[in-house]
Amino acid sequence: MMAKNARLIAFYLPQFHPIPENDEWWGKGFTEWTNTAKAKPLFRGHYQPHVPKDLGFYDLRLPEARAAQATLAKEHGVEGFCYYHYWFGGKQLLERPFNEILASGEPDFPFCLCWANETWTGIWHGAPNRVLVKQTYPGDADHRSHFLHLLSAFRDPRYMKIDGKQVLGIYRPWEIPDTYRFTRLWRELASTAGLQGLFLVAVRGANHGWNAIAHGFDATVTPRVPPRRPWVSWRNPLIKLRAKVEIFRGRPTIYSHEEILDGMLAPETGHLDFPCVVPNWDNTPRSGMNGLVLHGSSPDLFRRHVKKAVDMVQDRPEDQRLIFVKSWNEWAEGNHLEPDLQFGTQYLEVLRDVAT
Repeated sequence: MMAKNARLIAFYLPQFHPIPENDEWWGKGFTEWTNTAKAKPLFRGHYQPHVPKDLGFYDLRLPEARAAQATLAKEHGVEGFCYYHYWFGGKQLLERPFNEILASGEPDFPFCLCWANETWTGIWHGAPNRVLVKQTYPGDADHRSHFLHLLSAFRDPRYMKIDGKQVLGIYRPWEIPDTYRFTRLWRELASTAGLQGLFLVAVRGANHGWNAIAHGFDATVTPRVPPRRPWVSWRNPLIKLRAKVEIFRGRPTIYSHEEILDGMLAPETGHLDFPCVVPNWDNTPRSGMNGLVLHGSSPDLFRRHVKKAVDMVQDRPEDQRLIFVKSWNEWAEGNHLEPDLQFGTQYLEVLRDVAT
């Protein structure tokens, strides 16, 4: 069998079904579609709203919707989804879609998990100081309980592996107290459970010089969306942008996507780092005038971006030739591979043509 140019994993947001907490915080029936559908253009040439095409305004409680997503991804070379997983000291949120995927065995499509260990605030609605649910770390007993909760997922034959080890992402690893103790504990628990091990990926592993490898991780992946204020980027050595940036009163921060494209893949790190490609970004449906827009996003720009990422992994063993995509379906951040009315399946076609 001919080796693939790359193994594509797309981050997947399970925020497309009602839950009691969102009903309480934002109103009855709130989902990510609520913000997506109400979006409006905020400046001349601003592409909003993004309206889904092939899959429509789906509800992730429906197995038919989840099956259609997997079919579309598979047809275009995406190997698997990396589902965001939420665990707040034993409390879970948005767990229903993945739990049903696990229990039913459908869709028959590979997956891995990323613990999105971040406090939820009202930032989507312009209230960043409003804490909705706080990310806590009660200690080893909670870490053990968390691992045991995920063990059935790790044992599922669909679970994605590298070197025979289950791939697990941690979104903000530096915030876990005594991170090395945590990673060592979970590796011990994996061994005791009969797994070959865990392949731990620090999803934002380049934060302020924090060393993911020294804290027990096997690799990093760092999505490089530019900051909301450009002067931050000039001081940040991790983000070297030559972008023309516009900030005007009454407008979001606007970057020319073409101008910053070459700076959106992380430079050589000296350790195993998986490229993360970003097809598009516009979180004004969530954040309004406080949002950030990559203006002029297109499948042609994405093709250049993906080609560069594929080149970065070609010298690696096929098992480690991973490229993450942010994201499959973050519609309210204007960050999605799923087809919309303007581009249809063109972003997906780029992945199929370039990376497989």
